[in-house]
Amino acid sequence: MTAEPFRGTHTVLVTPFTADGAAPDLAALARLVEHQIANGVRGLIPLGSTGEFLSVSREERAAVVETVLRASAGRVPVIVGTGCEDTREAVALSCEAERMGADGVMVIPPFYSVPTEDELFEHYRRIGEAIGIPVMVYNNPATANVDLLPATVARLSRIDNCRYIKESTLDPTRVRDILALCGDRMTVFAGVLGYESAFLGAVGWVAVCSNVAPALSSAMFEAAAAGDRETALPLYRKLAPLLPFVGGPRYVSGTKAALRMAGMDMGPPRPPRLPLPEADNAALRDVLGGLGLLAA
Repeated sequence: MTAEPFRGTHTVLVTPFTADGAAPDLAALARLVEHQIANGVRGLIPLGSTGEFLSVSREERAAVVETVLRASAGRVPVIVGTGCEDTREAVALSCEAERMGADGVMVIPPFYSVPTEDELFEHYRRIGEAIGIPVMVYNNPATANVDLLPATVARLSRIDNCRYIKESTLDPTRVRDILALCGDRMTVFAGVLGYESAFLGAVGWVAVCSNVAPALSSAMFEAAAAGDRETALPLYRKLAPLLPFVGGPRYVSGTKAALRMAGMDMGPPRPPRLPLPEADNAALRDVLGGLGLLAA
């Protein structure tokens, strides 16, 4: 296991599948892990939203986690997505991740029940007390159906193991407010606005685009986190054309299409997701060409 603290760009990995979608492509996943580490990514997060965590079985989950841990070999932290609707299952998955050697878990709130603040606290309390590794709370109201407001995050920060948050709203002032209310009890990672959040105190970025452009994403965030706007802003502007393809409703299909064009085929998304529409492929190819990422 890798020592804390977690810092810098952490890629929320796609889950590669075989061409027919029948099984995870573990060899492709190991290659992706190696590519990420070789290009400066500071951490890896399997089985997040980009990893299609709701579309894999328990057995497939274990195989994905084992592959990422083995391939990364302790060189960077591995934080496993263990969010689910049932608190008991979230506890079980988090305990399993710890037993397998994960450095932390990332937990989105229950995404159907619309839990109250008391219910959210109880959910995270049970997870945090069941494991000895840190919990990264994941705030993404667009998918979780509940918004972890800064005051709620401050309450969650009183749970010993809830030490990190991935803040995935489009409001960078959340970073400012969380830090003001929590102090050093909560470390903020950006979820979407990596560049903007760094200047307000985020020390890490859980990024999707780094699947495709790990070196550029890492360099941009490190410069921004160091307050080096002169270096960071041109890198951000270079990266920006890729972001619409790896965000929004087609973030999984767009990321997998980009990886295929870059010479790292990760297979199709699983239904109900469909491959990126053909009409979008030409524009994505142009973006990757501008970044120097198209395969020969």
